Formats: sequence, C-alpha cells, structure tokens
Amino acid sequence: MGFGMAKGSFIGAMLLVAGTCIGGGMLALPVATSMAGFFPSLVMMLVGWAFMTLTALFLSEVNLWMEEGAHVMTMASRFLGPIGKAVAWILYLFIGYASLVAYTAGGGGLMQVGVESIFGLSMPHPIAATVFIIIFGLIIYLGNIVVGRINTILMVGLIISYILLITLGSSQVKWQNLKIHDFCKTIIAVPLLLTIFSFQTIVPSLTLYLQKDGKILRRAIICGTTLALLIYIIWQWLVLGTVSQEGEFGLKNALIQGKPATDFLRMAVGNPWVARAADFFAFFALVTSFLGIALGLFDFLSDGLKISRKGLGSIALGLLVAGPTLFFAISMEKVFLTALDSSGGIGDAILNGLMPSLMLYIGRYKMNLQSDYRIPGGKGIIYLAIVYALFVFTIEILGKFGIILSIYQC
Repeated sequence: MGFGMAKGSFIGAMLLVAGTCIGGGMLALPVATSMAGFFPSLVMMLVGWAFMTLTALFLSEVNLWMEEGAHVMTMASRFLGPIGKAVAWILYLFIGYASLVAYTAGGGGLMQVGVESIFGLSMPHPIAATVFIIIFGLIIYLGNIVVGRINTILMVGLIISYILLITLGSSQVKWQNLKIHDFCKTIIAVPLLLTIFSFQTIVPSLTLYLQKDGKILRRAIICGTTLALLIYIIWQWLVLGTVSQEGEFGLKNALIQGKPATDFLRMAVGNPWVARAADFFAFFALVTSFLGIALGLFDFLSDGLKISRKGLGSIALGLLVAGPTLFFAISMEKVFLTALDSSGGIGDAILNGLMPSLMLYIGRYKMNLQSDYRIPGGKGIIYLAIVYALFVFTIEILGKFGIILSIYQC
C-alpha cells in the first residue's frame, strides 16, 4: 500500500487504525459475549484491547529496524527464518479467507432481508451470498482508487447509521439486562476479542505513511485502538442492554444460530427506525470490512504468487479470492461467528500476537538491535504477551474439540 511521498498526519494514521479495527466484528461481539453479560465482557474486552495494542507496538518497533517498505513476510523471514515466513504466509491467508467468509455470509443474510422487505420476495441464502460477492468483488477488480472512494462513502454511512442507532436505541436499554453476569462464560468470547482489535497487518504501511516517525506512530496506534474500544463499549451497552438473553429473538438464540447481533436487535425493538438503522449499520460494517480484507488479500496473492493485476491475471486473482470464500460461506452453518472466532483464536493469536513478540525478543536480545524508538517493559512484558497469545490459541483449539463447552456447566 503506498501513501505517496508526503508525510501523513497523526489524525490520518489514528483513523486508519480505528477504521481497520471497527467492522464486521461488531455484529458478532454482542452475540459471543451475551452469556457472560455486559460487565464481564467489558473486563475481557479491556484485556483484548491491551494485548492487541501492545503487540502492535511490538511490531512497530520491529518494523522501524527494517529497511523502508519491509512488510510482515520480510520481517518474519528476517527474525524467524523460513519456518516463520511459511507460518506467516499460511496465517495471513487463513485470516483473510476466514474474515471474507464471515462477511460474505453476513452480507448475504442482509441481502435476503433487504430483498424481502423492499420487494416482498424470498431469496435463498446461497443466491444472496453469490450476489453479494459478485457486486463487491467487482469493486475490488476495478482497482484501489475506486475501492478507496467507495470505502470513504461507506465509512460516512457507517458513522451516520451508528450515531442514529445509538441515539434512537438508547431509550430501549434496560438495567436488568446489563446486570446479568457470569464471568465463567467470558472465556468463549476471548478469541473474538482479538479479532475486533486486529489491524497489525497495516503497521508497516503506517510506518511508511508517517515516514518512520516512531513517536507519532506509537501515539496513533494507542489513540486509534482506544477510539475503537470506546465505540465497542457503547455498542455493547446498547445491544446487551436492549436485547434479552432468552426467547425467540434473544441473544442466546442468536449464538445458537450463529447470526449477527443486528438481526435480533431489529426484532427486539418496536421502533421501526431503530430496526432500519440497525440494518444500514450492519450493511456498512460488513461491506467496509469486506472491501478492506478483500483488497489486501487480492494484493497479497498478486505479490506472493507473482500474478499480474492486469488482464487475465486480474481475473485469476479475483477467482482465487471469491471462489473459496463463496464455497465456505454457503456450505457451513453458523459460519459468521465460527469464521470470526477462528480468525481471532488461531490467526490473530499467532500472527498478530505471538510472532511480533518473538520477533521483538530476538531482535532486542539476540541480535542486539537498537533504535531511537523502544517500547518500555523489557523481557517481562514480552513474556506476558507470549503467554496470553498461547492462552487464546489453546482456548480456540480446545473449542474445536468441544472441550470448551464444559464452561457452560461451571
């Protein structure tokens, strides 16, 4: 990603961080944390925010040691060798495809709702998901400039619909819903709480954007993730305070079905304006996330496979992005929550958590690299980050074998 020769601004860098964090994960977050309740999930969200902010700062220090333009693959190769580079390759693809599958599944569901409410027609989910990926995949095909312009418009829509949703829906919040708590059940949402603060793959681009100004880079990362945290907290307060746990349109049922929170927020409130704002918000959140991830994966495959973005090469790349995404989006049940959860528990825990920690440790204490920019904390904070990354990864693996379900019995 190129930002031109002029040095970018602190505000611009901060908004890039916040904008990358905020997206489709918002729709899954209240559902995944509903059994724990608002206050327990708030505690774990703060832990996830601190961890992901810290590892992004680790990655920024590592990137400032590198030559200009060095990205994740180059850093992994330099500090972790061929195995590290291979793992980074695999996990980048995993995060990219898992996220796109989630957004395509959720976007298809929203298209079903829209077609039924506007035209009174029933659209099967496979067709809706196919239409979604064709429309927005075509935008990726048209190039970065078109994506940037359309994404800007969509971000404006996202902000407006979010403000409307909070303003209109705040009167529906009930204290008795917010009082529900079960700290034992926060563990099931821990992997997703990494996904909602995932932006590390743009850190090398931010370094270029700010012309390797470590001080501004650190401030932009901290302020950007903090802004995303505040937006998530307000969103959690609205959904968990409005939608009950039990019942046909309760969050427990949303978790079982693997549906986005806005599906049930729409049903839980009597105000049609709140329902409409929820639909628009969900649409903008999913599409902006889809465009960012799809564009990154498109460019990643082009670079990694040495396929030109022109002519037949561009068509081939489009099929490589869209084909696997569409297959899994229409063939797996509960795919929205499952894909985002796996992305955090496996992809983010290792690629955006463990690997930056290991690279920083090796660079500082094995290679004795020095720079004007250094994250405080020494070895202790690096060890802590490594332990937490392995903890989240373990939770995800145990969940895949069904072991984590025993949490519900505690």
